[in-house]
Amino acid sequence: MAGAWLKRMTARYFGRDGDAVLPLYNAVVLRAREPHWYLDGAVPDTVDGRFDMIAAILSLVLIRLEASAEGTEAAARLTERFVTDMDGQLRELGIGDIVVGKHIGRMMAMLGGRLTAYREALVAEEPAMLDAALLRNLYRGDAPGDADAVGYVRRALTLLHEQLAAMPLARLMSGELP
Repeated sequence: MAGAWLKRMTARYFGRDGDAVLPLYNAVVLRAREPHWYLDGAVPDTVDGRFDMIAAILSLVLIRLEASAEGTEAAARLTERFVTDMDGQLRELGIGDIVVGKHIGRMMAMLGGRLTAYREALVAEEPAMLDAALLRNLYRGDAPGDADAVGYVRRALTLLHEQLAAMPLARLMSGELP
């Protein structure tokens, strides 16, 4: 009995056997946790800041996946993996069952808003538009003390977006990020 429970909980928080998007999701989280975002980019190294950085990288990966018909299902599964991870993170922070759903709903709305803002700015190829989205989303409206921090993040995310667009889907799905 205890073995079955442990297997269900492990699958819930760390992925089912054969969860094809788990390597990609793990790569997104690892990329978002790279120190340069928080040091050179001055993204706040807080729970909110880490969430915002994961949402930024995840948004770029979702944009890439949605650009191909083969990636549409993977984009949906990657979003589900994000929800599962955020649910687990909230519970680890002590958020109770009664309000976890509300928090997840807000997080999904935040991800959707960021995805739209980043997509529109990248399509328009307007650095000022992307800077505004980054200020609003990564810095929660408070400009960082370092004047070039937003530019640093913009350049790094734009480069990642370009590299993802050129990357074969199979390599991306294996968890390889450029």
